Amino acid sequence: MSFQRGLNTKYSDKTHSVKGDGSSNLSRADEGQVRNHIMIHPNTYQADWREFVSGWGAAMTNVMLTFPLNKIMFRQQLHGITTSKALQQLRKEGPLHLYRGVLPPLLQKTTSLAIMFGMYDKYQKMLYRELPRLPLLLNHGAAAMLAGCTEALLTPFERVQTLMQDRYYHKHYKNTIHAFVELRQHGVGEYYRGMSAILLRNGPSNVMFFLLRGEIKKLLPQSKTGRGDMLRDFISGGVLGASISTVYYPINVVKTKMQVKVGGDFTSFWACSRTLFEERNRSWREMFRGVHVNFSRSLISWGVINTMYEVLKHWLAREL
Repeated sequence: MSFQRGLNTKYSDKTHSVKGDGSSNLSRADEGQVRNHIMIHPNTYQADWREFVSGWGAAMTNVMLTFPLNKIMFRQQLHGITTSKALQQLRKEGPLHLYRGVLPPLLQKTTSLAIMFGMYDKYQKMLYRELPRLPLLLNHGAAAMLAGCTEALLTPFERVQTLMQDRYYHKHYKNTIHAFVELRQHGVGEYYRGMSAILLRNGPSNVMFFLLRGEIKKLLPQSKTGRGDMLRDFISGGVLGASISTVYYPINVVKTKMQVKVGGDFTSFWACSRTLFEERNRSWREMFRGVHVNFSRSLISWGVINTMYEVLKHWLAREL
């Protein structure tokens, strides 16, 4: 039995907040009843596999739709060039190279979002069980942080994606598998280059996403139709995802700089940040070069992710 079904009989109108989308509209008395129910029926709160599957499916749809935009943004992050220059590079390389490097993000994103939603659900229920007096807001925040850190285990996929998207390595690595094999000669640590930046990005951004997405959706006009509700999910997820992505954009720029290097010494996040800032003439504007493309991509990307996650989750709950 899923967490939602376990509360449907008595808390059907409050399940959304207990499910952990960031809302905290339970009264103190209701919180106590929920905690007592959890302590009495702990098996009811085991992780729901549908959360993992819904996250996986949402990521699959998103990657295939937004990969070209992501490639333009990547070139701007790495080389500090304009959008038109990045588009010119892609046109010269031809359509065969447009989806070059799509396999790593496809593997990484589908697994990452499966972990993000599934482990958030799992950590949330584990914390309810182990720390029943922990306020719901802290429970959700801690679960989101832990889920984000768990996602960082997938750093090798993001690492290889960076190399595959940089045209400098087009002649060095034939494909994704070849890149994975070649990196092995530099040691296991080479696969995790840039992990510190990913940890700094994933944990806090997850907290913001899960705590705010429900609150933002509440601000939108109510809808009585399925399509209207999908639009609300798209807008709330897109606006929030794009905003978070913009805030953490400089961290991604530093991550790209760290991961484009193969072999040699490992540079810390802070050392790389200082070096990159100097290379960009100590200009924050240069550090945010390409952020408008990133915002547009994230607006679409997180709108798709949030919408497809909700669609798949409700479909699986109804059919299975």
